[in-house]
Amino acid sequence: MKMLHDSGFIRKIFLAFVLLLIKSALFFPLSPAHAKREHLVYFPNIAYELNIYKIFGKKPGKTLMLIGGIQGNEPGGFLSADLYADMSLEKGNLIVVPRTNFYSILLNQRGPHGDMNRKFTHEDTTDSMEDKIVSILKKLIGESDYLLNLHDGSGYYYPKYINKWRNPMRFGQSIISDCEEYIIPGTEKRIELGRMARKVIQEVNPHIKNKLYKFHFNNTRTDNPNSPHKEQRRSATYYALTRHNIPAFGVETSKFLPTIDLKVRYHNLVINAFMKGFGIIPEYPASTLDPPILKYLVVSINGQIPVVVKNNQNIRIHAGDTIHVSHIEANYERGLSIDILGYGDINDLRKDYRITKETTLIVRKDNQEIAEIPIRISRRGGESGERDRTGKVKYLVIEAKGHRILLSNGETLDVVEGDHLKILDVIPSRPTFSEIKINFKGFVGNWKNNTGEDRGYDINTSSDLMARFSLQKKGKVYKIIVTEGTNVLGKFFVKLNPPRFDYLVLKINDCSPKVLRHGDRIKLSRGDELCLEEMQTNLYNKHRVYLSINGHNLKPGEKQSMAILIGDSVASSSYEAFVKKDSLLLGRFNICLE
Repeated sequence: MKMLHDSGFIRKIFLAFVLLLIKSALFFPLSPAHAKREHLVYFPNIAYELNIYKIFGKKPGKTLMLIGGIQGNEPGGFLSADLYADMSLEKGNLIVVPRTNFYSILLNQRGPHGDMNRKFTHEDTTDSMEDKIVSILKKLIGESDYLLNLHDGSGYYYPKYINKWRNPMRFGQSIISDCEEYIIPGTEKRIELGRMARKVIQEVNPHIKNKLYKFHFNNTRTDNPNSPHKEQRRSATYYALTRHNIPAFGVETSKFLPTIDLKVRYHNLVINAFMKGFGIIPEYPASTLDPPILKYLVVSINGQIPVVVKNNQNIRIHAGDTIHVSHIEANYERGLSIDILGYGDINDLRKDYRITKETTLIVRKDNQEIAEIPIRISRRGGESGERDRTGKVKYLVIEAKGHRILLSNGETLDVVEGDHLKILDVIPSRPTFSEIKINFKGFVGNWKNNTGEDRGYDINTSSDLMARFSLQKKGKVYKIIVTEGTNVLGKFFVKLNPPRFDYLVLKINDCSPKVLRHGDRIKLSRGDELCLEEMQTNLYNKHRVYLSINGHNLKPGEKQSMAILIGDSVASSSYEAFVKKDSLLLGRFNICLE
């Protein structure tokens, strides 16, 4: 290794963010004209579950690997990396490992079994789960051209001693490399780490107003006999640099920053600047960090029909029943776990547990508790646990939003007009309930023989309901009545919320895509070719959602020229474009012909 001084500049930092929500499966290639994505899962359904996201750009280029969460008490790193797992790329590739050490994240500890970032020796071992994960990371580093390891460090790094928390031995707000310049052994090729880091810092710091928060370059001089950081010789960056000869940097925001959002923002600034310098061009980087909120759990008792349990509900079972939580629905897809206190381990998702005493189910996003759901034991004895003395049913099982939902007596189910639902049954469902009828007021399943029994029918909430039977005849809230003869056993309600489209992504002549929202205006010419790349609505099922221009329809993924869409009409220079599902209008925007 050889030390050199800084020289040169890089172009302006890439900071253009456009929100895109991508729901990816474990592995799905797009069409040949598009990019490809892979989602790999190692050690599923345990506390060490490892999720890896490979994102390939539409155009070939270099590959950058992002490692987050290798130390579990540094949320700025893993929350920032998590945003890049949903990115689409115009050019180049990403390998994103947001939660490298999920077990340590759940415990909010640096490393309960030692620091994982000190296990990157040149020898491979698989003695522990941490070793197995490091082995996988090493293979991924071998597939990469660059590496960024994302951390939160103590205090604020500064080349000179200022005070206890701002000095050369602190790491916060720094970009770290193992040397100023690395000469690849046996060659004359030089990797100018210091120059690359300083160029990024030069572009990032103008976006940071607080002088204390500005980044500095931290050269740990790892191979130097007098280095104060010899422990870095077992780090991921040192392994990447010396074994695979690729530029590798640690990015550290300060643990002292006042908010998580600020840590994530500063990580994003640095990552985006490095990506631009490496020629990796994003299409739709995600850039939001909302508070985590639990929507519901999908729970099965004793292997029966799975039902939905909402955040404010209890789970009521009998002693000895087996509980299985198969899914967590929240405003985040990753980093979710459940912990049934007194049973299993720290992550009990998708496992069976026989419950013998009352307990609490904790839902976490990473190491943050987002919900507590009590598990209560009911007494056995006839129907006492299911049906009260008045004979009323306790629950309605209804299929909506892709799940079987457990609706309590008197509860209201919120859906979007245009969503489909199906009434399945009531709980309890017993032989003595043979005369039960479940009637959705305002819906007729069989017009030739309307018995008032509406179980099993697919109900389109935009076309199958009669508003005159809704509450106050406004077509907004409908009743579902459960009866046995003349006795009313239960009342449930369905509320229809207005449908809307949030945005669509329109690519014009294979150029940069345009994001359009309701009421927007866009200028086009007759010779333009349009490709509808993405459409986001508040409907659960987006099947049969399309864009209509002058009576011609364009579906997501389709291409068509404006000349065909507007036909032979030359009288108008302005057209309205409608977003619809079947005949249901979701939104519109205006097209002006140039």
